[in-house]
Amino acid sequence: VTGKGMTPPQKTLFPPEKICMDWRQKRRPGAGLYNLGSTCYLNVILQCLTYTPPLANYLLSRQHSRFCDQQGFCMMCIMEDHVRKVLYSSATAIRPRAVIRDLKFIGEFKPDIPGDAYEFLRCTLNAMHRACLSGSSDLDVSSEETSIIHEIFGGFLRSRVTCLSCKTVFDFFKVFLDVLLKIKGASSLTTALEDFVKPKEVDGKKYFKCSKCKKKVAASKVVTVHHAPRVLTVCLGRADHRSSRKLSQVVEYPEYLDLRPYTSDPAGEPILYSLYAVVVHTGHTCLGGHFFCYTKASNGQWYKMNDVSVDSCAIQTVLGQQAYLLFYAR
Repeated sequence: VTGKGMTPPQKTLFPPEKICMDWRQKRRPGAGLYNLGSTCYLNVILQCLTYTPPLANYLLSRQHSRFCDQQGFCMMCIMEDHVRKVLYSSATAIRPRAVIRDLKFIGEFKPDIPGDAYEFLRCTLNAMHRACLSGSSDLDVSSEETSIIHEIFGGFLRSRVTCLSCKTVFDFFKVFLDVLLKIKGASSLTTALEDFVKPKEVDGKKYFKCSKCKKKVAASKVVTVHHAPRVLTVCLGRADHRSSRKLSQVVEYPEYLDLRPYTSDPAGEPILYSLYAVVVHTGHTCLGGHFFCYTKASNGQWYKMNDVSVDSCAIQTVLGQQAYLLFYAR
């Protein structure tokens, strides 16, 4: 087996043993968020990140801003401020003004144009990760992947490609911060995950170049989770690219998930996750519609967060939704 993409880092930016997966302090849920135009897509992501315990613990400790010397836009400082405001506010709802003000630095978003929550999540984590790297120059790629963002959300996928001519096996490793699953024909998260790790033929148009056969060959590929993240974020791909319509079927998802069967070593000890946030999209197409979310606050209770409103609800309600994004923590 030849492997590619798993070089050990020369420097660790954030020591993983300092990550605390449980809430440091328990409190009632924080404020709702005003919708300032068409900003529900951004509100749900801000809420889900606010209730991600290891991230909230770190942001509330103000460890980043104490040493941050970035001029102008810094997503970590914005999030530090935002999470503190939401969780400590006596108001029932607040305006996420700083995020809206700097939207153009986060990605291609405008406050008055509906956006996609998944894309906003990816851009926000990316902007936070970049903020963690500021002030550290000349880092190798593996060292960059030791930021607090990668330590919380990051894992590795292994693509094991087998040349069908000479049977040589090649391993390629790739870091991920979220997993996008195809849901066409899947009735549950587990069937979508089973499909994700199923052996697939490498598409005929994109033949694999085998370094042993020295030519393009037919190959099979198996993708597995090689290193499981502390927080697993899953997007159930509801966009049907052929028809711009939304796949609105019910995909069942559990409160507790064992990721072990979908890893490179499926026979090991269970890797257990517990659901703590769900983003729901309503509407017939992916471009319009409305986003709201369910999050589990530090008091252990679930809440439906729909822009300004924050209402407690039962886990049965949370598990019965047309989910778009699922957040699980170990």
